[in-house]
Amino acid sequence: MSDSKLEIQMLHDRVMVRLVGGDGERRSSGGILIPATAQVAKRLCWGEVYGIGNHVRTVQVGDRVLFNPDDQFEVEVHGCAYLVMRERDLQAVASERTEHGTGLYL
Repeated sequence: MSDSKLEIQMLHDRVMVRLVGGDGERRSSGGILIPATAQVAKRLCWGEVYGIGNHVRTVQVGDRVLFNPDDQFEVEVHGCAYLVMRERDLQAVASERTEHGTGLYL
């Protein structure tokens, strides 16, 4: 195979997401520092969509999505880690073009 660059195209209903933020320390709303090693209930994470398959209907590249990072497939491209999941594994979408939402904003 040559050294030419190949474009990654997601198939079917797959979505490629990169985690936003990190798994590091965070602060509670009261200002208490919570270390990364603290055991908490399962947490959903925010990520940014970098690629979508041709059967994805509700998200677009650039949207922020909420999902469960456990049991997702991880792939590394040029030193950056991405998660690959089905569209149905997404819990919520944060975008500027919503028609009906929760009334909450990021």
